[in-house]
Amino acid sequence: MKEFKYKTIFSSTLKPLVSEEKDKYLAMASLMDIADFIPDVNVDKNIDLLPIAFNAFVANRVNKNGDVIDANTSLKVYKNFINKPINIEHNRDRIVGTILSAGFSEFGTDKALTEAQAAEMKGPFNITLGGVIWKVASSELADIIEDSADPTSENYLKISASWELGFTDYHLVVLPEDDKNIENGEFITEAEEIDRLSDNLRAFGGDGKLDNGKNVYRQVVAEVVPLGIGLTESPAADVKGVAAEKDEKEKLSDNQKDASSQTDENNVVNNEKVMKKTIENIKDISDDTLTELSASTITDFIKSELEKAADQYQKEMTEKEEALNAATEQSESLQKEHDQLTDELTKVKDALGELEKANVEREAEEKFNQRMSLLDEEYALSDEDREVIASDIKEMDEEAFAAYQQKLSVLLSGKNRSAIAKAEAEKQEETEASEKKELKEASASEEVSSAVKEVVEEVLENAETEEDEVLVSSEAEESTIYDKYAKAFGLDQFDITLK
Repeated sequence: MKEFKYKTIFSSTLKPLVSEEKDKYLAMASLMDIADFIPDVNVDKNIDLLPIAFNAFVANRVNKNGDVIDANTSLKVYKNFINKPINIEHNRDRIVGTILSAGFSEFGTDKALTEAQAAEMKGPFNITLGGVIWKVASSELADIIEDSADPTSENYLKISASWELGFTDYHLVVLPEDDKNIENGEFITEAEEIDRLSDNLRAFGGDGKLDNGKNVYRQVVAEVVPLGIGLTESPAADVKGVAAEKDEKEKLSDNQKDASSQTDENNVVNNEKVMKKTIENIKDISDDTLTELSASTITDFIKSELEKAADQYQKEMTEKEEALNAATEQSESLQKEHDQLTDELTKVKDALGELEKANVEREAEEKFNQRMSLLDEEYALSDEDREVIASDIKEMDEEAFAAYQQKLSVLLSGKNRSAIAKAEAEKQEETEASEKKELKEASASEEVSSAVKEVVEEVLENAETEEDEVLVSSEAEESTIYDKYAKAFGLDQFDITLK
């Protein structure tokens, strides 16, 4: 179990739920006082339980030890009182009950408060607890507690609840001499100033006062854990029951004190006459045997039984604590593994996301290149054309691209490679046809020229015999017969048609 650096004790008067079997009037009165805080216990069926209620401490108000808990800390820890043990005089080996409920009540009136109402309180209010005493553990103690609710009993307000708290740190509160409510105080939270003034605290042997006449108190903060309640006749704090009992004793006259002393002496004499007898079982104590048993015998038996019950309880608590620690360790281990797996899963998801993103970008790039290649194959594009088209088709899906292709087939019809190739082929055919025609015409012209030449040569051969007979005068008209016929058969005289 963790050892706390600091401990403090708060106390208050115990309020039992008196059974009707003991006193029906006291039972009604006790129920009216603690009905809002008593645990929901069926006392008719659980006759071995004695329900009780009490104020564990007063929030926002210092106790006689010079310690105080503020409202904020009180609201954080009040539920931690539940299930804590009740023992005798803070002896953890003498456990006689447990706490079952926790709440709030008005300071001075014990009127129930809600948690919301308590949270708004600047002044003092009670942290009120409810629990049960195990009568089987100490029936004598249960009787005394029930008697403490009877104003006519000598045990009235005799039993008080003293609660022990463990905590890890503290602040200081400075108040005027006669003020105990911290709403009027000055709070000191700086470590250096706390160290300087700590020797003045009552908890550390000081008188609780400063040089300026004001009182200094210790404010419980940080980790605060209820450690257990002790039923006591000498509480450390200012408790109504003990204070009233003490005041009455101080008012006794000398004669009354003498009478009281004589009574005590008589009791001692009578006790010496009681026959010693051992007790083996709780059933051994009866109205008959009580006259034969000494107080020490009963006390020893009760102590023995309580020690047995405490040992058993401690054993069970240890086993539960060990099981809880084991479960906590396992839970922490599983949580650590879960966190590691979560981190690894996150990394894998991030890596997959990057791969998917890269794959999408790669596919988009491939599709873009395919589309540009397709358009380049279909159209004779300039660099300006490619820049405009690339910007248009970059984010297109298949349907949009198909529509875009239809649009380009109209806008770029003049740049369609197939149309251009066809036009060039037709032009080439026309050129070749024209060249063929010219060649034919030239060939025909040569044939005619050749034929004319042959005719002329033939005529010339026939005319050689006649050439000599030609008069000299005729040479003036024509220089030669050849020229004459060549002129007569000139190509420009013929209209040649090739078929």
